[in-house]
Amino acid sequence: MVLKVVIIGAGFGGLRLARELNNKRGLEIVLIDKVNYHQFQPLLYQVATAGLDASNISFPLRKVFQRSKNVRIRLAELKEIVSAQNKIVTSNEEINYDILVLATGTETNFFGNQQLMEYAFPMKSTVEALQLRHNLIRNFEDALLVKDPGELQRLMNIVVVGGGPTGVELSGALAEMKRYVLPKDYPELDFGNMNIYLVEGGSKTLGNMSEKSAEDSQRYLTRLGVKLLTNTIVSNFDGSTVQLKDGNTIPAKTVIWAAGVTGAAPPGFDKALIARGNRLIVDRQMKLKGFTNIYVIGDLAYMETPKYPQGHPQLASVAIQQATSLARNLIRIINSDNKLEEFEYHDKGTMATVGRNLAVCDIPIPKAFGTKLHFGGFFAWLIWMSLHLMLILGVKNRFFVFSNWVYNYFTYDQSLRLIFPEFYKSRKKI
Repeated sequence: MVLKVVIIGAGFGGLRLARELNNKRGLEIVLIDKVNYHQFQPLLYQVATAGLDASNISFPLRKVFQRSKNVRIRLAELKEIVSAQNKIVTSNEEINYDILVLATGTETNFFGNQQLMEYAFPMKSTVEALQLRHNLIRNFEDALLVKDPGELQRLMNIVVVGGGPTGVELSGALAEMKRYVLPKDYPELDFGNMNIYLVEGGSKTLGNMSEKSAEDSQRYLTRLGVKLLTNTIVSNFDGSTVQLKDGNTIPAKTVIWAAGVTGAAPPGFDKALIARGNRLIVDRQMKLKGFTNIYVIGDLAYMETPKYPQGHPQLASVAIQQATSLARNLIRIINSDNKLEEFEYHDKGTMATVGRNLAVCDIPIPKAFGTKLHFGGFFAWLIWMSLHLMLILGVKNRFFVFSNWVYNYFTYDQSLRLIFPEFYKSRKKI
């Protein structure tokens, strides 16, 4: 018997599952994604701030499986799931399956606000990171020609919405650009007038981490010159003015939206299968509720367990562990072994970087010693760098990322401040 497994999405979960099933007898794998590469999303903010090239954090899917006997790649977009016939309809073809795995992850949540969707910049893909980079540099080029003080302030202000890891890391990187790089590139401009705002609707940054990590991150951001606005909600943005729910406004041409995500669930599912955050409800074996051969892993999966009664955090580590567990179960099915395992997430820690020598890290330890071990500063920063280097695909990519980090560390410079006119479109997402 040969089991045909179709995997939708080549993020952390989908790619790990395909690699775990690679060259396993009795399995035929089709991996489908809209792009032909895996993108390392945790470092997108460094692409956006000119610290890394897009190719450094992207790896071609076909290169991953060059020696594979059973994994095939399809570049397409999922249009429909016809579960009654065990087939999917993509933008290019119809594909039959024995097992379907949905690993489509999340997409930016603008909460239905069309103006925010039109004018704010998301940070969920390599293309979006490049678009943001081009916009930032273009604004400073335009600022050189502006005579009106109000318009100049709008061009130089940057508003980051959302105090999670993405917002914190991006704000810190922008603050370091303001301090070390931009004054050398644009000596005509007074960067004492440039403001970087981090707007967070809750009472603290890094809400899913410990109180100590939140406190440290806020202290680091303040040290770098970021204007932190907690308990503040952005209600609208028209391309030149940010409107806050309390009635205040911030003049800015650039708003970066890191305030939330929603599950990228394929259309057509019954509402009873969809949980909070547009996530699909699954059992402890990642099987979609009410189905026997459709599985969901990663950020899209909503699984309630005793440890996580509100579902698992939407982290790469969860997706990777779910993919590994599902791979073991699929191999057991092929071997007619009915002893399938139930998934249990093992939290190995959470971390975020704020800037040079500044990071925070929470590591779970036995309850007898407290809930989490926290440390910050230079040591946490080294751990953060080491972990991310290990997770990046490809020796070449690791080498170039590490080389760029070393160069940037000693020169206080990012060397990728390039504008491609044919790629740049002001405030428009590609």
